[in-house]
This record gives sequence, structure tokens and C-alpha cells, in this order.
Amino acid sequence: MKKIVLKIGGMTCSACSSGLEKYLSKQEGIKSVNVNLILSTVTIEYEKIKKKDLESYIKEAGFTSQGEFKGIEAKETDADDRTKLIALGLLLLLMIYTSMGQMINLPTIPFINYQYPFILSTFMLLLTLVFLYYGYDILKNGIKNLLHKIPNMDTLVMFSILFSFLYSIYGYINITLGIDKHLSNLYFESTCMVIYFVKLGRMIENISKDKTKDALKKLVTITPQNAILKVDNKEKIVSIDEVKKEDLLICKPGAKIAVDGIVERGKTYVNESFITGESIPILKEKGSKVIAGSINYNGYIEYRAKQIGKETTISEIVKIVVESTNTKSKIQKLADKISSYFVPTILSIALLTFIIQLSCGQSIETSLIHMVTVLVIACPCSLGLAVPLVVVVSNGLCAKKGLFLRNGEVLEKVRKIDTVIFDKTGTLTLGRLSIFQIFNYSQKKETELINIVANLEKNSSHPISTAFKIKSKLEVKDFKILNGIGIYGKVKNKKYYLGNDKILSRLKIKDHNKKDYEYLIQNGCSIAYLVEDRHLIGLIGVRDKIRMDIKKTINRLNKNNIEVMMLTGDNETTAKIIAKELDIKKVVANVLPSEKAKQIKKMIVEGKKVIMVGDGINDAPALVTATVGISVNDGTDIAMDSADVILMNNNMKNILDLIKISNQAYRVIKQNLFWAFIYNICMIPIAIGLFNNLGIKMTPMFGSMAMTLSSLTVVLNSLRFGRRKNESRVKN
Repeated sequence: MKKIVLKIGGMTCSACSSGLEKYLSKQEGIKSVNVNLILSTVTIEYEKIKKKDLESYIKEAGFTSQGEFKGIEAKETDADDRTKLIALGLLLLLMIYTSMGQMINLPTIPFINYQYPFILSTFMLLLTLVFLYYGYDILKNGIKNLLHKIPNMDTLVMFSILFSFLYSIYGYINITLGIDKHLSNLYFESTCMVIYFVKLGRMIENISKDKTKDALKKLVTITPQNAILKVDNKEKIVSIDEVKKEDLLICKPGAKIAVDGIVERGKTYVNESFITGESIPILKEKGSKVIAGSINYNGYIEYRAKQIGKETTISEIVKIVVESTNTKSKIQKLADKISSYFVPTILSIALLTFIIQLSCGQSIETSLIHMVTVLVIACPCSLGLAVPLVVVVSNGLCAKKGLFLRNGEVLEKVRKIDTVIFDKTGTLTLGRLSIFQIFNYSQKKETELINIVANLEKNSSHPISTAFKIKSKLEVKDFKILNGIGIYGKVKNKKYYLGNDKILSRLKIKDHNKKDYEYLIQNGCSIAYLVEDRHLIGLIGVRDKIRMDIKKTINRLNKNNIEVMMLTGDNETTAKIIAKELDIKKVVANVLPSEKAKQIKKMIVEGKKVIMVGDGINDAPALVTATVGISVNDGTDIAMDSADVILMNNNMKNILDLIKISNQAYRVIKQNLFWAFIYNICMIPIAIGLFNNLGIKMTPMFGSMAMTLSSLTVVLNSLRFGRRKNESRVKN
């Protein structure tokens, strides 16, 4: 069995990816197919056929193979695409105004009005030709899917566009020849409206794809491009691709680790927070593992390369994120299922209408009018508006609460949430060390004590130094780093030592403050002893600070029977201390990024609906695996780009606001879909001609107006939602 990943050209929407997947799955020799719409790739497992056969199948399906996938390429959208959409939006408004404005007594445009039918119809035709050129890909996809016997919404849209346009051309010819001076048989505005809203939806989809691509690109750039190779006691700078397993590499202060490896010589503190979530840098010495992309703070180390290229931890994260983009959402599957029944049904009804009308003695023209009316009135314009408009309104409501939603699927998913998982560092906490408590055993003021410590630490690169701010500058003389112990310096002719408990052993000082030490340890603190001339004068505990709003948020989630859990790469002792303070009952600690994703995937398989809240690169796989991923705004770019929701103001209580808005939005979406479908159910029988004997008739013109009315109903209902106070199952 062989496996290949090919880059695909011409794949623009979910209909394309679904069609390609179905077509390839039917071909001999292909065992499995997985199309990734985000990256425009297809992963194929095959046997007994060649690569050129696969490329031939892809061409037959209406797409092009651009060779094997080698990396993330250009964006799907650019400024020109947005400009075109805005320009065509203005043209659409002009089209609607000129074609329907006079019906409601709006001021007319000179010469482009009902008094000059030829000029008006020519003007509308020219505008429609612009839209047809813009929507050429829609027509192409509709025809292609029909030929491959997998008709979908694009196929119905294609028929609606072509029949309404061709029938309008027939009416236009009659106007030109002077046979008909009325505009009742022109439906150019219907053609333009359908094309525009389909393209608008496609633009939204492409923007989402671009965000994911950017996230993946940022992941790849975490690791350095070069490494320092040690050969025969000489240093040689090589590209990352030249590094081989078991090569001896060097990492100097301030540089990044090039590949995963094992330290053979030296000692340093390394920042691995992007992988482990641990806020305090970790000491690395002989035998310690180092991870590609982590930052070396202050020491020199030599390490042996163990995992390179695709085997590194970062590459594994990239793989997890990419694979997560292959998973189809429930909404997408539902849309595909509806399309598989809705489109053939409408096409069959339209064709039967034409045949029945002819068999009943109607003329070809009358029969054609009925058929076109069915296709125009069944055009899924209001269906296309039902969800996106609510998404736009909901985004506005969420923005006021400091929430940024990546896509409309969030609204459907959040309402079913029963579990909220928090990362610890940078999410439940601020990710910055601060002073927890100082035990002052001297006659000095506490501020003076802190200032001495801050001035000593300013010469140190130890991570604990970030917890202290200098109040006033003091001269520090004879500064020394005491490896594995702490630091030493003279301030105002007095000798000061600052460090761990080994300081006391070295200076032969007895610690009579064990209770204070135990208290700080129980509260998850890193501890520093301050000694002045062999007298212990201070015991300082520093730790990561808990976010102010998080405890109330967790209490409210608990009250509403939403399970709260902590999932962190930090050590278990610290994690449990924080969890106890916040009343979090379930804690899983010491987990790597891939393990976080596995934990969440397992819960989802068990039927849980999970929100994951995180801030770091290490959270990216978990964020995309969760039902809904939420990132804080001061998190890393990759975490934010992998998330479905971003907390712009970092206020955790806005998670509850999101649930509120989600519940109401979903109700409005269901109402919109009801109006969209009930309109079809009521209008299609009239369009067929079932009520002609009762004098109730429908022409394509009135069908177009009815379609517009249906869309307007959806629009007004969505805007009404924006003005209403949101209801929710979440209690305050």
C-alpha cells in the first residue's frame, strides 16, 4: 500500500472537496481518500496503480494536480478579492434599485427606468454579464458535479442562474424587437443576487482557511534556520537540514535549541513554556532532554541531536494541527446531506412541471415559464443567508463582550458544551512571576528588603529576577553567581547572599523558620533566602499570579453543571495547589501537547462536548481538537490562530457570555431555516401551477420577488436578534 499527498488546483469550496473525494473513492486501485480543503490537498492510499493514474483521475474530476505537497503556500484571499466583492455589492444594489425601485415609488434614474424599457433592459443585461463573469467558477462547478452524478447546491445554483438568465435573454430579445415593451419577463436581478451571495459565503470560508495556514506557518518558523555544529573541537554554522542524528551541537546564551536532543556538556536555564506551559524556565544539565525551538537563557551547552526534521516535537504539533483540519464539521455533513436530497428533488420537480404543463395543452413558452419559476423560487438564497447573517450579528454582540469568533460553527457547538478545560500557565494564571509573600526577619522595611533583592537580581539572568522591580538603584559590588546555589554581592559595604536553601548550608546558618518555608511550599511558591552578613533576614516566595476574574467564572460554570478541568504541562504539585484555590476538582498535569490533544479526543469520543481554553503554542493541538477552542488575547499567535474564539480582553467570564449568545443565536438560526424552508414548501406548489384554476399564479418575476421577501424575512429576524437581550440556560 502506497500513500501520497497531492496539491490540488481549482478547489474553491466544500462542494469541490466533497465532489473530489466521492469521485476518487470510486476509482479502481484507490483504497482511501481524504481531502483537506484548508490546505487544498488530497491524501490518497492506493495500490496497483501509478502516480500518473491518480493525476489523471483528478483531471477527470475537473481539478488539476500540482504535484506532491511540499509546504504551506500563498493565501486564498487578497485585497483584490475583497475589493471585487465590495464593488459587486454596490452594483447589486444598483441593479435592485433600477429593477424594483419604481414598484415602491422610489426616485428614478434618468433614462434608466420603466419609461425606457430598451435602455433599462440593456443596462441590466450588461450588469448581469459582469456578474456571470465573476461567477464563472460557480457555473463550472455546478456542471462538473452534475456530469459526475454528484449534484449539489452548486448544481442547483447553476441551473437557477442559467435558466433565469436565458429566459431573461428571451425577454430582452422581445423588447429589442418591439414585441414586448414590458419588463415582466426579465429576471437579471435574480441571477446577480444568487451569484453574489454564493461568492460572499465563499469569501468567508477562504478567510478562515487563510487563518489556519498562517497558524501553521508560524509553527514552522519557531525552530531556527541554522545550528552550530561541533566538529574536531571547531564550530561550524550549518543549515537545519544539514543536521544529522548524533551530531554534536552547540547552543549559546540567547539562542534557540535547533533540534531535540540530550545535553552532554554545560548547564543553563531553558524556556520551554511554548511546549510545556511551565512559566518558570528549567535547568538543563548533562543528561537533560532539550526541545527544538526552546530558548537558552544564560548558559553554554553542547547537546547530541536525537530527533530531527519531522521527528521533532514541533513537527509533531504541526502534524496534529494539520490532521485536525481534515475533520468535517457536523454542519458541513448536514449541508451535504440536505443537498443530496434537496437538489435532485427540485430539479425533478422543475422538469416534471415542464412535462405536465405541456401534456395539459400549455404552450412551450408557458411550460418553460413554470419550470423557470420553480427553479428561481427554489433558489437557496434565503438558505444561504440563514446562518451567515446570524454569525455577523452574533460577532457584533460578542465583540461588545470582548469575544472574537473565527467562524459560525462556534455558535452551534457552544450551546451543547458540558465540559470546560483550562490550561494553567497564562490562562488560569497570568504567566508572570510575582511576589506571593515575604517573611521579614530584619529591622528593615519590606520595601527596602525588596529593593536590595531587586538590585542583586538585576545582574542575574535567573528567571526569578522577573518578579522584582527596582525601587531605587543601589550599587552592587563584587557580584558573583554561585552555581546551583544563588548569587552574592555587596550593597552599602554589607555582604548579601540570595538563593535556595543550599545558601544556608554553605554559610552554616540554622533555619528557625521551617513553618514559613512549609507555608510557601504548600502554596506552590519558588523560594529565595536573603542573607545579610551571615544572618537570615528574609524568606521570599514567588509564584504565578491567578487571574482576578477566573474564580467567579469557575463557580458559575460549576453551578450550571458544566464540568471544569485543568489540563497542564506543569508539575502536579503546583497544579493541584492552583486547582484547590479555584475549586477545580479534576486535574491532569505533566502532559505534553500531543497528550493534551489525546485527552480531549478521548473525552469527545466518550460523548463530551469540550471547550479548551489556552494561551500557548503547546495548547494549539488541544485547541483544534476540542469541540471549541478558546485562546486569551495575550497568548501566542499560534494559539490564537488555532482557536475558534479569542478573548480580546482576557476576561474569563466572557466564556459565559459566549454560551448565552450561542443559545439565542441557535434559536434564531432555526427560525431562519424554518422561514427559508416554509417559503419553498408554500411557493413551489404555486409555481408548479397547482392553483391556476383558483386564479393563484406565479411568474418568474413574482418568484424572484418572493425569493427576495424570503431573504428579507431572514435578514430582519437576524437583525432583531441583534437588538434583543440574550437569553441563556446559564445562570448569573
